[in-house]
Amino acid sequence: MIVTLIIICEVGFWVLLAAGLLLRYALKMPRTSVAVLLCEPVLELVLLVATAIDLKNGAAPDWKHGVAALYLGYTVAYGHYTIRWIDGHVRHRFAGGPPPVKPPKYGMARARFEGRLWLRTLLAAAVACLLLQLAVWYVGDGGDASSLRGWQFTALRVMGIHGLIALTYLVWPRKAPAPDPDPAPVPEDRDPATRG
Repeated sequence: MIVTLIIICEVGFWVLLAAGLLLRYALKMPRTSVAVLLCEPVLELVLLVATAIDLKNGAAPDWKHGVAALYLGYTVAYGHYTIRWIDGHVRHRFAGGPPPVKPPKYGMARARFEGRLWLRTLLAAAVACLLLQLAVWYVGDGGDASSLRGWQFTALRVMGIHGLIALTYLVWPRKAPAPDPDPAPVPEDRDPATRG
């Protein structure tokens, strides 16, 4: 049931996003669009409640509950960012908006950008670990919570790997390519009148 609900929530996220953007740009209904996009967090709330009910009804904690926690953490940290990114592209492509700002490619600006993304991953891992810890406490000493603890380690490992990648941009910043040197001057053509 939990896996099915995760899939439904993911599909629902994209359906609500598409409906919200369609309302905003094709049908020119920005307020209705906001209302539809604000329904996105309801999906995550439904998943959270369903996971808690599943555990309460005696389901053994396993990988499904871990994936649900990671999904919820990711949605909290990256959901609004993803919506804003897609909205900018749709606005540019279909509503004549300005082109979306591209992330910097070089130097400290890129390192700061990667650092901000890593902070989102840190938030995702923190939310997932918190939800998993609540589930561990909920199961109590009588249940086997080793799967949930394993998923906590997975969340921390993902955060650590992303942190190392982000750190490489700070330690070894990518340098912008050097501008082309001035090309050799092209000799001016002689005056056509003097050609012989």
